[in-house]
Amino acid sequence: MLRRYAIHNLRRNRFFYSTVTAMVPHPKDDEYLNAAIPKRIKMFESIQAEQKTQRLSLSPDPIKVTLPDGTVKDAAKWQTTPFDVAKEISKNLANNALIARVNGVLWDMARPLEQDCELRIYKFEDDEGRDTFWHSSAHILGQSLEMGYGCMLCIGPCTTRGEGFYYDGFYGDLGLNDDHCKQIEAGALKAAGEKQPFERIEVTRDQALEMFSDNEFKVEIINDLPADKTITVYRCGPLVDLCRGPHIPNTSFVKAIACLKASSAYWRGNKARAILQRVYGISYPDQKSLKEYLLKLEEAKKYDHRILKVKQERFFRHESSPGSRFFLPHVARVYNKLMDFIRSQYRVRGYEEVISPNVFNMDLWVQSGHAANYKENMFILEIEKQEFGLKPMNCPGPCLVFKHRARGALSGLTRVRRFRQDDAHIFCRESQIKDEVREALKFIDYVYEIFGFTYDLKLSTRPENSLGETATWEKAESALKEALDEFGKPWQLNEGDGAFYGPKIDINVSDSLSRKFQCATLQLDFQLPNFFKLEYLAEDEAKIERPVVMIHRAILGSVERMFAILLMHYMGKWPFWLSPCQAIVCPVSKKSQAYAEKVKDEIYSKGFHVDADLTDRKIGKKVREAQLAQYNYILVVGEQEAETGQVSVRIRDKADLTTMSIEGLLERFSEDAKISFETFVKFPLKLP
Repeated sequence: MLRRYAIHNLRRNRFFYSTVTAMVPHPKDDEYLNAAIPKRIKMFESIQAEQKTQRLSLSPDPIKVTLPDGTVKDAAKWQTTPFDVAKEISKNLANNALIARVNGVLWDMARPLEQDCELRIYKFEDDEGRDTFWHSSAHILGQSLEMGYGCMLCIGPCTTRGEGFYYDGFYGDLGLNDDHCKQIEAGALKAAGEKQPFERIEVTRDQALEMFSDNEFKVEIINDLPADKTITVYRCGPLVDLCRGPHIPNTSFVKAIACLKASSAYWRGNKARAILQRVYGISYPDQKSLKEYLLKLEEAKKYDHRILKVKQERFFRHESSPGSRFFLPHVARVYNKLMDFIRSQYRVRGYEEVISPNVFNMDLWVQSGHAANYKENMFILEIEKQEFGLKPMNCPGPCLVFKHRARGALSGLTRVRRFRQDDAHIFCRESQIKDEVREALKFIDYVYEIFGFTYDLKLSTRPENSLGETATWEKAESALKEALDEFGKPWQLNEGDGAFYGPKIDINVSDSLSRKFQCATLQLDFQLPNFFKLEYLAEDEAKIERPVVMIHRAILGSVERMFAILLMHYMGKWPFWLSPCQAIVCPVSKKSQAYAEKVKDEIYSKGFHVDADLTDRKIGKKVREAQLAQYNYILVVGEQEAETGQVSVRIRDKADLTTMSIEGLLERFSEDAKISFETFVKFPLKLP
């Protein structure tokens, strides 16, 4: 009981727990391992042998393999693998190939081809290769967790931000924490060094249930799979895991792996379900990349918005409004400046702002399709025996705005922005898609370059569960391709990853520490205009036609999230135009306080964010506190400055002082604010 008591107290006293773990080894559920592992391996090998025999009996008919450059390779059905093709192309490609895409489907390098196909091969430098690398690394981490601790494994994906991976495991009442990372890491490195191949089999539902009968979490996943779903199982070394794959060829491709942290999570995100242990990791094909990442990670921790918000007193949350944030004055300044900036751009780019209600009858959400997908997560109200829902997103509102009166083809386009997401909805004809998308891309580029972001572009095409006619999809995808080509920046094709209602362009920004975030979005929607039967008059006004598509467009995305990203991106050091702390006046003594207040009032009257430190602290302490708060300008005033009508100016991160008149200082402030907007302009714009 002592061991369990100490472990439960981990959450309150980490030092005590660390002391105990040094004396008492963490237990391992050998009974579970001895029952589950041999059974799974035996079943896997039996099914694998049967499927290999069956494949050998199939006729190796000749097939054609078309590469991205148009080259066609001869191959044999059920025999030739993507790895064989890679070897034929070059030794370097074969040595670095991680995953393939066959007719739009991600495919293991060792899995035989089954028909004529288009083949693309990915390395770690490609997003598909990197995501597969990290997903496979999660299995390596899972192997260490299962074999080292007897954890009942749950799920192990790469993270949604595309930066590493994690594996969830059930460990009963016991807990894992950061103190166990080195032991977990050692087990993962051992597996990587053994060059364990990733092997794949297909199983029936009954076979899967029998194979994982010892793991209630896997059983639940299997039972929730659609009846027509192909179920696949992968093996690497002693780990046999339910997984859709695909995976890298073998574990030796992972040359460097680190276990980053351990924490708790709920099964399927439900706090009423089992508490799991979530272990995070990162891996690379070489040690140098891992070292660089770990250095960046340490740097990023210094500027995490959750830490900076405490240091700089930015925002807080309260149990009275869970999931929400209260913005303090400094954050409100940034929030309003961001919205002013975006609104100024709407004006010069021809957008019109509308405001739609926050609550709609549930009939609207049923009509739009949102009820089917989001109702369980919506706030539902019952008023006079009618159901109403707070909006989970803005999209249906603009449809009603468009529909409320007749629209003519020559009367311009309707675009809207509302609430905390700077989303727009552009209703247009098929012939207008390319031009509208190209202009939206220019808008995104303009804003992100001002922020100092780099970004990448992906065209996500028709998925398997799409709605609408194939011909409409093809025309829309073609228009997006033309718009991207004319935009002139590199882009990648992300086949089959579009939304069910239309293709989209995914935009991922990279901040100053090379972390990726999804903020902007450009999505084509064929369905909502049909659901709401939106119409417009043709040019000759002789007939009524339907809009082909509604373009969903956001640039900042969630303004709250953008604030957090920018806070970390700038490392708390806001550019002057956006800064909530543009200047602070620090009087040397009480004798100069009156003059300090006069300076503050004059700067404030010109629209700048200025504060004054009127405490009785010494001037050195005042200046130091102002530096920590990241004020762009620290204005020191004493009796001499009061007599001459000047200020001593200290610029952030610079120790030297410059004496300036108040008029000269205000001119400099105006110039700084102006330069921030105009420095990065890539095409003529007259800002209001």
